[in-house]
Amino acid sequence: MKKSFLFFTMILTLVVLAACGQSNKDGANGEKTGDNKVLTMATSADFAPFESRDPSGKVEGFDIDLANAIAKELGYKLDIKDMKFDGLVGALQAKRVDMVLAGMSATEKRKQNVDFSTAYNHSGEMFITLKDSKIKTIDDLKGKTVGVQLGTIQEEGAKTLQKKVDFTIKPLDNATTLIQELLSNRIQVAYMDKSVATGYVKEQGLAGFDDPTTSSPGMAVAFPKGSDLTDDVNKVLKDMEENGKLQELKDKWLKDQQ
Repeated sequence: MKKSFLFFTMILTLVVLAACGQSNKDGANGEKTGDNKVLTMATSADFAPFESRDPSGKVEGFDIDLANAIAKELGYKLDIKDMKFDGLVGALQAKRVDMVLAGMSATEKRKQNVDFSTAYNHSGEMFITLKDSKIKTIDDLKGKTVGVQLGTIQEEGAKTLQKKVDFTIKPLDNATTLIQELLSNRIQVAYMDKSVATGYVKEQGLAGFDDPTTSSPGMAVAFPKGSDLTDDVNKVLKDMEENGKLQELKDKWLKDQQ
């Protein structure tokens, strides 16, 4: 009888432990820490006004405000990871993060590896030059060195343009380095997202012209393939579009580009 009682006690203990372990497991997306669900978002904080660091080192920008709004609406606590842009898709594929907001365009090539939300912003592309540069059109790029950020839609676009106009492409880690290279005359042109480029032109006293040859697919939130978050985030974006909160963010961060 005593053995039966001990056996029953052991079984009951195992059941309770298993139940406790189950209740603490991660959900389909994010982690659970107490009562807070944590949503891990990756970005590349060198792409103002979408994401950059303020003087105190805090990450801020359009995408950061948007990510916080999404997390709040879905009941998550947001955890932001800053990394190089060309490592963002890999982080999603490895499921080290739940989503990416980094001014990322939803290209067909990227869609082979990750899922995207509906687009939340369309910017287009722009070529930046020094103010006294004679480079005014795409034809003027011939023989010049054009800087692009690694892993961006502009890198892909430059390779396409290169087939029509003979110029050298110089891939660099981030937008800040592109501008430094331009100011140091190590490149003659920087090719980047128009919203970002406009800010640099204004701040640094540069010049530039729009790229008339491409049509950006628009910026979107990226997720690992098959993520349950995609539909939820699409609903939040739709609600923000309808209630005007998305436009409020654009008025706050992108007023010079509208």
